[in-house]
Amino acid sequence: MTPDYVSFTLEKVTSHRDVDMVWDKCLRVIQENIPDQSYKTWFEPIRPLRLHGKVLTIQVPSQFFYEWLEDNYVHLLRKALDYSIGRDGMLEYSIIVDTGNEKHQPLTMNVPTVKTPQTARPDNFGTDLRNANNQVKDQDSLQLDTYLNANYSFDNFIEGDCNRLARSAGFAVAQRPGLTSFNPLMVYGGVGLGKTHLVQAIGNYIRNHFNEKLVLYVSSEKFTNQFINSIKNNTLQDFTDFYMKVDVLVIDDVQFLSGKEKTQDTFFHIFNHLHQMGKQIVMTSDRPPRELQGLQDRLLSRFKWGLTADLQTPDFETRIAIIQKKLQSEGINIDYDVIEYVAHSVNSNVRELEGVIISLMAQASLTRREIDVELAKNTLRNIVMDEEKEVTIDTIQEIVADYFEISIADLKSKSRKKENVYPRQLAMFLAKEYTDLPLKSIGYHFGGRDHSTVIHSIQSIHELMGNDPDVEETVQKLRSYFK
Repeated sequence: MTPDYVSFTLEKVTSHRDVDMVWDKCLRVIQENIPDQSYKTWFEPIRPLRLHGKVLTIQVPSQFFYEWLEDNYVHLLRKALDYSIGRDGMLEYSIIVDTGNEKHQPLTMNVPTVKTPQTARPDNFGTDLRNANNQVKDQDSLQLDTYLNANYSFDNFIEGDCNRLARSAGFAVAQRPGLTSFNPLMVYGGVGLGKTHLVQAIGNYIRNHFNEKLVLYVSSEKFTNQFINSIKNNTLQDFTDFYMKVDVLVIDDVQFLSGKEKTQDTFFHIFNHLHQMGKQIVMTSDRPPRELQGLQDRLLSRFKWGLTADLQTPDFETRIAIIQKKLQSEGINIDYDVIEYVAHSVNSNVRELEGVIISLMAQASLTRREIDVELAKNTLRNIVMDEEKEVTIDTIQEIVADYFEISIADLKSKSRKKENVYPRQLAMFLAKEYTDLPLKSIGYHFGGRDHSTVIHSIQSIHELMGNDPDVEETVQKLRSYFK
């Protein structure tokens, strides 16, 4: 449950206990607004040092860490400072340049105090909407903001077979908002596949090329909270009028309107008005309209008026391109074999793939070592343990190699000796059973074998299990290691 962020004034704090208390308040806000893995990677290593007046000094492990926080979490840090210190709170970084040793203290440098941008403050809906194009004000003070994130653009949205239709439709809408047959545009897909990125890219493009148009991005949760607040404050008409004056409405995760009848009624009237006036509507959902439950039929029918496009899990080549683009944007070069290893090992969604890259960069910065395949393996292993996911292909190879008293290199070798082939086939069989990796990626992890070899191995083990009780027993023993 999101806390009620009430700012308080803090004139001077000197004790470590008070400094820790202030930083704990900051972390409370931060943890509620980012994924667990991002929190563990970027905020758990930070140490609060001192609080002088309203200036909080935190120690970060490296220059890279500092730059990443400033580039990616400046608004979130501002939100946390508002809550823990007040609107006048400021942040200073103490950066570890050299970790030191037993004889010498760590060498640090302080970055001059900076005052991060203020977050939007709640206001009435009766505002100048043209000013709102840069800062959309609302009555839902429990969230960060509703502006478009300038980091989301078509330039850094990697196109592949998995998203080509959605991206092409989105770009067409961005070039001619309200004038294409793609109105509304509904983009759907699973978690972390780029829905929010794409629809915000549409909004950013329109805002940058059509200065006269008011673009509003809002989550369905925020829309609902605004609606509830307008009822409590007796400003429902202001709320409705505000949305009816929008030129481009981008609403994220419409599935969360499920079961909210009154909110759906109001959204229905806003939707009708905007559509009739030729305004552009863009929506996202985790499933196609026909599978949405708890939404009014009249709304669902309107969702189908335009174009519905899906985003699918990226294929291997697209994953490679995503990693390369991410590294390029960060100005980092790593060997292609590391990129290939990560692309083969993480095939669930774009968000997890980028999370692994971020963790890799953080680990390299913290440990002051080059990014290589071994570091990638350790990073992936840590993430899997933290998120309590299923076993990895590396784990399977280690267990099988230990069980048969051979090396992992033997499993990956070209050797056709029976003492290597049988364990290799078993490991492939278990990899198919315990991971979500496609056959091509499984083959890659076993010496670059093709998918037909993997299929043959799986079929061979299936046949042996049916004909030889000893093989069945061996498979069951190996399975027990993964429980």
